[in-house]
Amino acid sequence: MKVIFMGTPDFAAPALAAIHSGGHDIRYVITQQDREKGRGKRVQYTPVKEKAMELGLEVLQPEKLKGNAEITGVISDCQPDMIVVAAYGNLLPDDILSIPVFGCLNIHASLLPRWRGASPIQRAIIEGDETTGITIMQMDKGVDTGDIILSRGTEVGRKTASMLQNELALMGAELITAAIEKVNNGSAERRRQNDEFATYAPMISKKDGELNFRDDPEKLERLVRGLDPWPGAYTFYKGEMIKIWEAVAENRENAYKAGTMTNISDDGIEISAGGKTLRVTEIQIPGKKRIKIKEYLKGNKIEKFAVLG
Repeated sequence: MKVIFMGTPDFAAPALAAIHSGGHDIRYVITQQDREKGRGKRVQYTPVKEKAMELGLEVLQPEKLKGNAEITGVISDCQPDMIVVAAYGNLLPDDILSIPVFGCLNIHASLLPRWRGASPIQRAIIEGDETTGITIMQMDKGVDTGDIILSRGTEVGRKTASMLQNELALMGAELITAAIEKVNNGSAERRRQNDEFATYAPMISKKDGELNFRDDPEKLERLVRGLDPWPGAYTFYKGEMIKIWEAVAENRENAYKAGTMTNISDDGIEISAGGKTLRVTEIQIPGKKRIKIKEYLKGNKIEKFAVLG
């Protein structure tokens, strides 16, 4: 099948590789533009561009899609059977959606209609979902509103967003190749989404990571996992931002003021949160790497009963 692939982050790269391994004719890989990253402002390729170059595929990086006659013309001229989209980063305009013979398929990291939108993996963890998964969806004009072709679930457990993303990326790669085959041989069954059960996952921002120790420890622990690796949960200690990378919610009551560090040991920092205890076991201070509390305490001191936030 003649395919155009559109994607940008690490999540999308396994799907591109799987479609290529399946013997499909990938005419173009379309990805976001390269960005400067880090203190050195070095230009960094998107993960999908890196994978495409490894596979010897032609890469296009338009500044925008909507109103871009050049990119629309390129896509139209190659007469693709299908466009596959995996976390590309922008909505596809109507004039591109209508080009492929079999339309556009999207690899979405949730069990639709739950968590339509930009941050489904993070929201599933933060909101305490027991399961999430992958949906292969026939794209339409809405935001993740199209008919479902295939889906598969997995348990969230105590996975971080990074762990879950890696798992779902591989699942998405497997399901998209199956979906392409079903569409190609005419066996694909499409199921409409029930909009009554739809929820929306807005884009995560850095400010979403600030811990409010008036919240229940379970909620804070989910926030820590849901924002790993980006942007990371954080609080402030003596005016300095401290990132929290690992925490355990404990049921023990804690009557101290919210945010008070009530015990400090190699096992972690115990913090009063929502009348109970949150035990933090891994942190990161500015300019340093992530470190376990046990290792951090070997050369640093934390003031007991100081209040975070």
